[in-house]
Amino acid sequence: MAYKCLLYDVQDRIATLTLNRPERLNALGDTLRDDLHDAILRSGNDDAVRVLVITGAGRGFCSGGDVKSMSERDQTGAAQPLRDKIAPQRDQTILAMRDCPKPIIAAVNGAAAGAGMNLALACDMRIASTAAKFAQAFVKRGLHPDWGGTYFLPRVVGIAKACELIFTGETIDAETALNLGIVNTVAAPEDLMEKTYELARKIAAGPPIAIRLAKRAIYHSQDVDLRAALEYETYAQNLCRETEDSKEGVKAFMEKRAPSFRGV
Repeated sequence: MAYKCLLYDVQDRIATLTLNRPERLNALGDTLRDDLHDAILRSGNDDAVRVLVITGAGRGFCSGGDVKSMSERDQTGAAQPLRDKIAPQRDQTILAMRDCPKPIIAAVNGAAAGAGMNLALACDMRIASTAAKFAQAFVKRGLHPDWGGTYFLPRVVGIAKACELIFTGETIDAETALNLGIVNTVAAPEDLMEKTYELARKIAAGPPIAIRLAKRAIYHSQDVDLRAALEYETYAQNLCRETEDSKEGVKAFMEKRAPSFRGV
């Protein structure tokens, strides 16, 4: 299936989803929301895919909402209440990312502003180019954060810093984002995708069932007490112990070789 505003490619068990509206810095307009949502579900259900990478075409990752389209709608009086259209699309995409059983890595190649920054935050890991910039730009447009910004950002940087970034709309560079824990690592622009795929290949070589359960456990544990977190860990560990991958991991250790995990 081809998409109008997104490029989809699978290589080495890694699905790359490239936001493809470079003339608008990959703003979330036209069909991009629907394309992205479909591609995430498609990747999550594809047994040939073990890791997803989301990046942007051209010089930007994602500039957030399509402000030009917003302006055109305001001028023509065609503005539609957010709850009628955009909110369901936005929410279903973020929830699909959280529910996706495979790890998702954002390769932030340029500007990640507003909803674009929050799209990156919704990924499980983020690798940034030194050319990347991050901003909770909503306040600059008189808007409230969406795409999960008020949920994700405080969990990453703490409440006080999240308040500062959201209330001011200040732009930060990749090194600042690294120091705040927003990104895992920073790479030169020419090395960004190779660094991203290096991490993706390492994860893709791992046991898919154990990684899927670990992803769920990590997020489950953010919202429950220690007892509930430990109970889920026990449940997940018991499931993993019954897999062929677990037997292969033990056998490989004893034979002093790299394991070959098949996801069964």
